[in-house]
Amino acid sequence: MTSRARRASRGTLPVPRRVLVVGGGGREHALAWCLAREAGVAEVVVAPGSAGIASVGGVRAVPVDPLDPEAVLAVARTAAVDLVVIGPEAPLGAGVADRLRADGLPVVGPGAAAARIETSKAFCHEVAAAAGVRMARARAFGGGEEDAARAFVRALDAAGRGIVLKADGLAAGKGVVVCDDLASALALVPSFLHGRPPGPPALVVEERLAGPEASVIALCDGTRAAALPAARDHKRLGDGDRGPNTGGMGAYSPLPDLSDAAAAAIVGTVHLPILAELARRGTPYRGFLYAGLMLTADGPALLECNARLGDPEAQVILPRVAAPLAPLLLAAALGRLPDDAPRVLPATADAAVGIVLAAAGYPGDPRRGDPIGGLAAAAADALVFHAGTAPRAGGGYETNGGRVLAVVGRGPDLGRARARAEAAADAIAWEGLQRRRDIARDVMGAGGAGDVALGARAPAAPVGGAPA
Repeated sequence: MTSRARRASRGTLPVPRRVLVVGGGGREHALAWCLAREAGVAEVVVAPGSAGIASVGGVRAVPVDPLDPEAVLAVARTAAVDLVVIGPEAPLGAGVADRLRADGLPVVGPGAAAARIETSKAFCHEVAAAAGVRMARARAFGGGEEDAARAFVRALDAAGRGIVLKADGLAAGKGVVVCDDLASALALVPSFLHGRPPGPPALVVEERLAGPEASVIALCDGTRAAALPAARDHKRLGDGDRGPNTGGMGAYSPLPDLSDAAAAAIVGTVHLPILAELARRGTPYRGFLYAGLMLTADGPALLECNARLGDPEAQVILPRVAAPLAPLLLAAALGRLPDDAPRVLPATADAAVGIVLAAAGYPGDPRRGDPIGGLAAAAADALVFHAGTAPRAGGGYETNGGRVLAVVGRGPDLGRARARAEAAADAIAWEGLQRRRDIARDVMGAGGAGDVALGARAPAAPVGGAPA
């Protein structure tokens, strides 16, 4: 760690001068954009990044395999970074955070053992139960347990409960099936368990909960937690929540139906108990802890945990954080979040709505190589984060992944933020482009909360004192 990052005085948090962000998608673009704008941060290195991400001033992309711990460590040492922030879940499961910490680097991202909170849904249920955190009624099944899984499906149906089937491992946000009826649930059970070995969980069967969803993501230092602004993701491919599940087709923040006080209460009843349980097991958690929640009539219930910032939630959350993020990230990585840090970090008083533009074929096999038009026009009045693009010979970009871009509109209320996002998204085109046109529409309407002005933009405010 450089002397700049080390230096701190009473009531201040040190600022990391050079930061390495691991990953190359829209979430990492938003992280790099946010960090590169902050005072005291001289350079943001993104590995592997992309040409689109590297177009941000003060950001440099370094091609590397993000799943190779030694390769990531070499980049961190060569760049002399003071902090590493791991974006996607796969490097966490591959032990990248463990290797970096073993070499003395401060890392935002849990070790592989704690990251099981995302990489195994059965483990998430186990930890939540031990921590006293409310989740849906559920059971896990391994290979050879098809009959037992079907019996549990029938039991849920007989109790009048809907049924959700979840693949136990990582599935890029696409391993969840919300079943419309008993017959479809029973028919799908073998697809999760066929060919799987007995013992390790492969399928989690849950009761279906009712209510709007919410994402409350907290920055954690092992014992303390401070939530970022809450957001809501739209998972299904098509308007009206129709079609297959995806990694996320859009998001918005803030949530008119989840106040800061309610989010702070969630940190106390969900995040902090889970942190305590993971620490009790000898796997302390430092990083972003994502609580995916259902706001039921009986109060919030945990649907799942992720071990990182959400995507596309990060793209609408990070522009609204009204405290310098870099020093907080370093403090969390070192286990030193300030005791006086609020349960919910200060946010700007405006709103953000993000629309994901996806390639033809997504969420199956996306088509690549389609030239993208209209980027400059879209960026004139919105943020455009690259997720799956590649530079095109002669200039410009082409599609190079499933979710290609996230277009974020900002405004004094959700209605005007949504209008700006829609207009910017309309400016972008390529053959086979897929998108939703109802992101944040659930809070629109005459007299609805989405049309209420949220106030003037708040200035960035330090937490725990001014940055060094």
